[in-house]
Amino acid sequence: MSKQPPRVLNLEHAFERVEGLWTPHVAADLNGQQIKLARVHGTFDWHAHDDEDEAFLVVRGRLRLEFESGVRELGPGELCVVPRGVRHRPVADDECHIVMFEPAGTVNIGDAPSTRTVTELPRV
Repeated sequence: MSKQPPRVLNLEHAFERVEGLWTPHVAADLNGQQIKLARVHGTFDWHAHDDEDEAFLVVRGRLRLEFESGVRELGPGELCVVPRGVRHRPVADDECHIVMFEPAGTVNIGDAPSTRTVTELPRV
């Protein structure tokens, strides 16, 4: 076990190191979960995560989560948990900074592989 105290992550500075849009970056690992940061803008693909819940926390901007049953709008400081198996599509009309909480190994595009699939996540 390390004798150094755990690091403190300043989210504002961490988002400066997040490269590209819709590319999750791992900020921390926690009990088999990962805390991921992403800058998003535009419309992502419809998808679901069959075995994992996924939480979205907006830090800056606005995020619209579209579901087959309706829409949820999130602003700074707001959180939404998408239950496993629920099809959804994140949309940001302007650049938005989000934190995602999900099990390690969760693929960003879930059950709908595409050119946006990211399998090796950079770290901040």
